[in-house]
Amino acid sequence: MSYLVLARKYRPRNFSEMVGQEHVVQALGNALTTQRLHHAYLFTGTRGVGKTTVSRILAKSLNCQGPDGQGGITATPCGVCQACTDIDAGRFVDYTELDAASNRGVDEVQSLLEQAVYKPVQGRFKVFMIDEVHMLTNTAFNAMLKTLEEPPEYLKFVLATTDPQKVPVTVLSRCLQFNLRPMAPETVLEHLQHVLQSEAVPAELQALRLIARAARGSMRDALSLTDQAIAFGSGQLQEATVRQMLGSVDRSHVFRLIGALARGDGKTVVDTSEELRVHGLSAASTLEEMATVLQRMAVFQAVPEVAAADDADPDATEIRRLAQTLAPDETQLLYSLCLHGRAELGLAPDDYAALTMVLLRLLAFQPGAAAQRAPAEKKTLNDAPARAQLTTPTPTPTPTPTPTPTPTPTPTPTP
Repeated sequence: MSYLVLARKYRPRNFSEMVGQEHVVQALGNALTTQRLHHAYLFTGTRGVGKTTVSRILAKSLNCQGPDGQGGITATPCGVCQACTDIDAGRFVDYTELDAASNRGVDEVQSLLEQAVYKPVQGRFKVFMIDEVHMLTNTAFNAMLKTLEEPPEYLKFVLATTDPQKVPVTVLSRCLQFNLRPMAPETVLEHLQHVLQSEAVPAELQALRLIARAARGSMRDALSLTDQAIAFGSGQLQEATVRQMLGSVDRSHVFRLIGALARGDGKTVVDTSEELRVHGLSAASTLEEMATVLQRMAVFQAVPEVAAADDADPDATEIRRLAQTLAPDETQLLYSLCLHGRAELGLAPDDYAALTMVLLRLLAFQPGAAAQRAPAEKKTLNDAPARAQLTTPTPTPTPTPTPTPTPTPTPTPTP
């Protein structure tokens, strides 16, 4: 039998196996239990968070026949009846998946809608699932509006998209919308531990932490990276091999950089940047790791009791030590500069030259360094010779002539 990748082998088969989407599971479970069922659902979210999986579980819940063949609509499909097994195998005649990325025209949509006039053959409901629905053309959207608004009682629409902003509001208003959130690294880590325990694959905790962070909230990406790491590490997951596979920067480099910045040690900063270049480590990953460490330092500085929950992380002790070497305002400034520097890497012709400039900027923009420079700059300004300035002479005002008084004539005496 051919190997089945982890992302497919461990795809959830019912709502209880869904990870990190409790808000969606609760809403759909309550709707199925009370049988307050909408005719159209829209699932949104980034890649690999469970949109297609939820649609298949919903289709099984609507069509489950129970182990004895007498079941009805349920929030807990049995997984063993013909409807459940056929949907899992992709051969259930009343469940149709349309990939709108490759079937985006009006002809494909009309061909799908033509099947809506026929009642279900095997199941209780027909379910039309349109994946990446935002890729449909405007004409295709318009063709499905009427059926989407008033479908037959036996028809349910399930739409999925990674970009809901591109879906017309006329479609959005006809659907119940559920946003599947990216999963927290801790949630991904716990699921990876469960999967690898089932697979009997030894794994270091730090290696799984790296994969969980690299997945960026996508469980499918995490499982795909795990498959790759198992192959890369010859059947086991070690931190060094996973870091090499991902091209991640070792935290020791990050700690050295932040420590040098705290001391104002420019030589160590430049030497470490050159060492990263020699080893071919990513400049973007370096700044991302620095921002992550600075964020945890800021949390420790602001709320030490909350940071105590990170004791299980082997890096926690070093992060606490670094947090005591910087003032909180300096930590905030360095974090902001790392984020801006990460965004500017694409503007530079050489990533490593840009990384060095960002690190030197972190060194130069520290409030302490600015305070030390201020007296020297003030002295330089005071000692500079005064420059001659050209001035326009003020004209002398013309004096106003004083009027000469006219003498009063002497009166002639009367005889």
